[in-house]
Amino acid sequence: MDNLHQLTIHEAHKLLKDKKISSVELTEDVLNHIHSVEDKVHACITLTEEEAIRSARTADQAIARGDIRPLTGVPTLIKDVICTKGIRTTCASKMLENFIPPYDASVIRRLQADNYVIVGKANMDEFAMGSSTENSAFFVTHNPWDIDCVPGGSSGGSAAGVAIDECIYALGSDTGGSIRQPAAFCGVAGLKPTYGRVSRYGLVAFASSLDQIGPITKDVTDCALVLNTITGHDARDATTVPLGVPDYTRALKANIKGMRIGVPKEYFVEGMQAEVRSVLEVAIQKLEELGAIVDWEVSLPYTKYGLAAYYILAPSEASANLARYDGVKYGYSYRNTNNMWEAMEKTKQNGFGAEVKRRIMLGTYALSAGYYDAYYLKAQKVRTLIKSDFEQAFQNYDVLVTPTSPTVAFRIGEKVDDPVAMYLSDLCTLPINIAGVPAISIPAGFANGLPVGMQFISKHFDEESLLKVSYAFEQATDWHNQKPPLS
Repeated sequence: MDNLHQLTIHEAHKLLKDKKISSVELTEDVLNHIHSVEDKVHACITLTEEEAIRSARTADQAIARGDIRPLTGVPTLIKDVICTKGIRTTCASKMLENFIPPYDASVIRRLQADNYVIVGKANMDEFAMGSSTENSAFFVTHNPWDIDCVPGGSSGGSAAGVAIDECIYALGSDTGGSIRQPAAFCGVAGLKPTYGRVSRYGLVAFASSLDQIGPITKDVTDCALVLNTITGHDARDATTVPLGVPDYTRALKANIKGMRIGVPKEYFVEGMQAEVRSVLEVAIQKLEELGAIVDWEVSLPYTKYGLAAYYILAPSEASANLARYDGVKYGYSYRNTNNMWEAMEKTKQNGFGAEVKRRIMLGTYALSAGYYDAYYLKAQKVRTLIKSDFEQAFQNYDVLVTPTSPTVAFRIGEKVDDPVAMYLSDLCTLPINIAGVPAISIPAGFANGLPVGMQFISKHFDEESLLKVSYAFEQATDWHNQKPPLS
């Protein structure tokens, strides 16, 4: 069978279950495809070919016994910020260039229980700090729709890998839009679950009160299937909520008649590309045609403070989390000195990239004596107001719909020297992390030949509403079936 790498999870699962293909055949096809396109896309930091074939054989043995679940034997890419025992986990940083974790993240353990197949670790912005995957210490990932453009970030390698079929699905992490924005730029689906829905144990920390792991997939059905596996309470992560996990595939219904959808005007920001606005307006009109009740005049007034609050809260947490990289316990260590303090200083100076150092300095300043109340404490108060905005909106609406990004993918190098312009790329996604609510980005059309993402937001622990409305839109359109010219 040809082009097995183009399958979705649910398509691959059916073929595996019916024994029309084997996991080894599927995995070999994916690996061969990686070799044919990786030199143009650069989605992977580490390829795990031997591990992949070994896992595929194990999966085939399980399938032969009748032990098959939706992710059994299906190849995946894992963002290189998620710990994998015995497999290099670099966070795209020189600081952890040779770090091999002695344990697996909880999400990896859950995937292993389903006999998953890992084909590699995906490139990213260093320590998940960035919106373009240009901040990787190793190389830039290219957008499969236009290799002169960025794939978004920080989960750019994961999104580009899914878009170009270097895997059947991928895991990313999302601190301020790092799953949804690259999913939008690359024309795939990406879901950030509610904070506390998925364990963060084994996710290398950036901003602990904002980070969340989630799926990047080829369609909405696959998002539901991955969520079914990775969600749930974990005793190793005190922030996970002890709630039962629903079967998310039950939410995949094409009927959204009577569903209440709000359109927050603050997300159609000044500077938004006119072509992106037009695509979103047409897409929202499609939701109306499908029977949804759409209110175009919703207001979330504190949204305008989201960017400022985020860039105090996230760097503050980053400055604390990254203090552990002192060159003593693990990771890069500067040794060309007999002075302990100089060794620590040079370790951080040489081990971290420019954007990571910028955010550490921002956070350290915001937390310093005399400035804590003026910056960090005030940002926490704004966070409460933003969360309250969402809570009030969800008293009247089932979901909110917004652009995922105010622009399509920009050219490599275009914003790398302008941090503020880069930060504005996440204007539509940051408030969701601040509030801790779930959101998904799905393909909604094209502008200037590049994918446009549409974002749905729902109340805490209501991923089902996101999947329902996304699935209905997906079934009524064909955007998710479009493939990049590179494929």
